[in-house]
Amino acid sequence: MMTTLTSTDLEVTHLSRSIGAEIRGVDLRDIDDATVAAIRQVWLDRKVVFFPGQNLDEAAHQGFAARFGELTEGHPVIPSVEGYPNLFEIDYSKARDLYATYGDVASRSPGLSWHTDVTFVQRPPAGSILRAVVIPAAGGDTAFSNQQAAFEALSPALQNFLSGLHAVHDGRAQFSGVLEQVGQGKWEGKEVPAIEPVVHPVVRTHPETGAKVLFVNPGFTSHIVELNRVESDALLAYLYAHSVRPEFTVRYHWSAGDLGFWDNRATQHSVVGDFGDQHRVIQRVTLKGDEPV
Repeated sequence: MMTTLTSTDLEVTHLSRSIGAEIRGVDLRDIDDATVAAIRQVWLDRKVVFFPGQNLDEAAHQGFAARFGELTEGHPVIPSVEGYPNLFEIDYSKARDLYATYGDVASRSPGLSWHTDVTFVQRPPAGSILRAVVIPAAGGDTAFSNQQAAFEALSPALQNFLSGLHAVHDGRAQFSGVLEQVGQGKWEGKEVPAIEPVVHPVVRTHPETGAKVLFVNPGFTSHIVELNRVESDALLAYLYAHSVRPEFTVRYHWSAGDLGFWDNRATQHSVVGDFGDQHRVIQRVTLKGDEPV
């Protein structure tokens, strides 16, 4: 019989100074409310948490995610896994054949492509839970960056200036090809017939912690509304470089069966494109978020 574990059984190991933790001593298939609350607190504190060797199936993956919020579609544009509308899969071995029509989903240059998931919608995800299905023997890590720490490291004068600015987030370049193929997507239960740019604050207030968080990313942020394009480009270039400085980041090497859970409201992330033609498959479940303020 499977034993339900309590929060006192959690083994938490920090992975860097400012971000990331591994949590052991728990079976995610069967956790009580106290354990859920304990995991949530570590998640909020450390921004991304990893559960090695859980080996969940699709149903258990979604069941664990649902303990932390309401699930939304796997992606607002790219179709979900058949039979699992809340599950989004990327099989990188099929990238050339399948994802070529999906903009730059899998055609970005190898290296790092930092982004925060789906900020081009009015209510970006609160969090994502990723399951490592097939992992290369070497390479294929994911890097994460703490955007609260990045904001707090700025001078007070720059913090104040940024807090009055707003930025346009636009996913058309990456995902317009999908809509041409599938006709329309779905997000939060509503049809998505077209991708329209949205405006978010450059600095958002985290809805659970109250912390100020830098909220721009090179994946989807187009420009800052209040500045001219030259000024905007220069400021964003600085913020992009600053926000992923090594002291704000952690890099995680997956094994098949691992689970990772990140706070999409306070992080950026990127797969490390160093695995060449090796097979890599991940599946992701997404939690419904709120409108950034």
